[in-house]
Amino acid sequence: MAYSSHDILGFDYIQKYVGNARHTTYYYCGLYGFEIAGYMGPETGVRDRVSYLLKQNELLLAVTAPIVPDHAIHTFLSKHGDGVREITFKVKDVYEAHRYALEHGAENFRDPAREKDSHGTFIRGSLKIYGDTILTLTDRSNYTGLIPGYQPYEGVQVTRQHTNLLRIDHIVGNVETGKMDYWASWFEDKLDLETFVHFDKGDISTQYSALVSKVVRSKNTAVRLPINEPAEGLKKSQIEEYLDVNYGPGVQHIAIETDDILHSIAAMRDNGVEFIPTPSSYYDVIQERAAGIPESLTELERLSILMDKDERGYLLQLFTQPVGDRPTLFYEIIQRRGCDGFGQNNFQALFEAIEREQAKRGNL
Repeated sequence: MAYSSHDILGFDYIQKYVGNARHTTYYYCGLYGFEIAGYMGPETGVRDRVSYLLKQNELLLAVTAPIVPDHAIHTFLSKHGDGVREITFKVKDVYEAHRYALEHGAENFRDPAREKDSHGTFIRGSLKIYGDTILTLTDRSNYTGLIPGYQPYEGVQVTRQHTNLLRIDHIVGNVETGKMDYWASWFEDKLDLETFVHFDKGDISTQYSALVSKVVRSKNTAVRLPINEPAEGLKKSQIEEYLDVNYGPGVQHIAIETDDILHSIAAMRDNGVEFIPTPSSYYDVIQERAAGIPESLTELERLSILMDKDERGYLLQLFTQPVGDRPTLFYEIIQRRGCDGFGQNNFQALFEAIEREQAKRGNL
């Protein structure tokens, strides 16, 4: 059967490399509401790394740290700090999708292989994408477990308030100047994705800096991948700051869907998650835009949640502060009610808010 992006079924797991897997696991469980579903390490026969598998509804996050001096993960960490190493798509046929990508010029990272255990057969193969990120294609149609190699976790759970985060909505990459079109075309050519939205310099800018962005997606909309690059401005843009402190391209943020953002954000705030602040003047501007939505504008303002509309519906969203020591990876919490866009009217407010945080670091 010939491959097309209609064969992409959605996002699967995220693999994050970190300096201390145990501490990072406690962070995501205590603040974001994950539970520890699996463990891999010396106690399970793995001698070179420790990895915790975190789960919340359809979200799977693998948090992995090296425990030997010469491990390749150290190379990633010394260059990028804690960050996303691997993103994954569920597909109908890993072998066919991987073959299609290589035939169209993709660079192989790992040949497709079957991994068998008591839960069945899990198939995956990987491709190199921007920076040191890899894209893994998975088939779990004959697998009832989570990810091979992990043993069930039997220790103490540290989850505080449950946050009702459901699944990955989209994953955003930052790439070098002049590379946005290259990577948009890469996903179109190698995996049959399509360009959905293009934000130009005039759409997202301040008096100091700007960015341009393209959103590619599978033709069945199962996965969405915005790609940002810097645009010329008077001062360093937030995308340039990311590229400088990350020492190259990579995943900028992961958007996570919820069906009740008021509950999710309130619980996350109570747990200790820090969000990028929204100025109160924003809510004066959006009063007309917010008319008719069931959520209270007073509650949106209390929780600093952003709102946008298109012809199909509306969305609500909010962005966390960076989750590591470097201002790189952060998260977006998003609730969609019909709207399939990316909060274009909020991009300006977000860009200005991040720029204010950037100025605090002396990197504007």
